[in-house]
Amino acid sequence: MSNSIRPLSDEPQGDHDGHVASRSIAPRTPATALSPLQLEDRATIYRSDAARREVDAFRELRTQLLSVAEGNFITLVTPVSPGSGGSFVARNLAVAVAFDETKSALLIDCDLRQPTQDRTMKLAAEGGGLVDYLEDQERTTESVLYDTGVPRLRLLPAGRTRETGAEYFSSFRMRLLLDSLRSRYPNCHLFLDAPPVRGAPDARILSELADVVVLVAGYGRDTPAAIAQAAANFDPKKFAGVVFNEGV
Repeated sequence: MSNSIRPLSDEPQGDHDGHVASRSIAPRTPATALSPLQLEDRATIYRSDAARREVDAFRELRTQLLSVAEGNFITLVTPVSPGSGGSFVARNLAVAVAFDETKSALLIDCDLRQPTQDRTMKLAAEGGGLVDYLEDQERTTESVLYDTGVPRLRLLPAGRTRETGAEYFSSFRMRLLLDSLRSRYPNCHLFLDAPPVRGAPDARILSELADVVVLVAGYGRDTPAAIAQAAANFDPKKFAGVVFNEGV
């Protein structure tokens, strides 16, 4: 992989049906675990000496998140602008959490206009996704959760595309979904892959549902002024910092 990241910083710099509560949201061993080559093709980290720099970077980010929040918290990952690599960071931060055999992770693609996670992970999300669940009161959460081939990591794809997610993310059903997932799967950490801060209110609305906010800036792409302006959209008490993503 050509991407690399810099650790979270305290402030911008240069440049949440009746199931048993203890059940894990992801199986310890997927039906078909992906090989290192397949993971590489999906721009997804894996334990390897060859990719140690990226793995260690995401492990460090995981450690920092676990130090600033408690329980199975919800993390919002959002890029400053398109192309900054927000989805890459969200996916691999979720994978880093799933490395821990005592934890699991659920990645929720909340970019309704330009969703990428199911395509990147090469999943055929034939049962629909987030939009389908929010629009259909009869759908269950299990019907829109997909195994990724990564142990203890599942994906809730965006589903049908929509021009804006504001009305979906501010809905009672969205909040109920997250609350239900948190109560049913107490060892699972939720990661919301949000659209860019600039251009739409979606990330700001989603931040109200999250416990922690991580901002992703394209190294050499997003200016200090743009990063500061994007960070100002979020509650300082939730704002964990900025990840600088390189090689987007």
